[in-house]
Amino acid sequence: MILTDTGPLIALLDKRDSHHKECVRILDALPPEPMLTTWPCLTEAMHILGSVGGYRYQSVLWKLVEDMNLEIYDLTSSEIRRMRTLMGKYQDTPMDMADASLIALAESMRFRQIFTIDSDFRIYRLSDGSVLEIVP
Repeated sequence: MILTDTGPLIALLDKRDSHHKECVRILDALPPEPMLTTWPCLTEAMHILGSVGGYRYQSVLWKLVEDMNLEIYDLTSSEIRRMRTLMGKYQDTPMDMADASLIALAESMRFRQIFTIDSDFRIYRLSDGSVLEIVP
């Protein structure tokens, strides 16, 4: 299972996105497992997809969830508290809620890779000082 940020979710569904072809190629090369994201990322993706393609794009994202190709992780209370700490630490970047949710999840579930097109993940550090390996 690959931890997945908002950017690839949008790029996979919006053929006009500049990262579309690259994200499709990467997804095809990944093991045939569901992608994993958080509610903040899904919310962000729904909002952006709605503004670029309306419900037509949003319904395709819902289909990914329904077909179990995208799992939505329910954050724990401790992960939510960690998100606040992370957003404070990286307020100069700034870190948004979606990014904070992914770092908190990566720390708690020991994920080491993330499917993202967001270069901020090169800056963010996990609690042990390491960084996530970015796919692509």
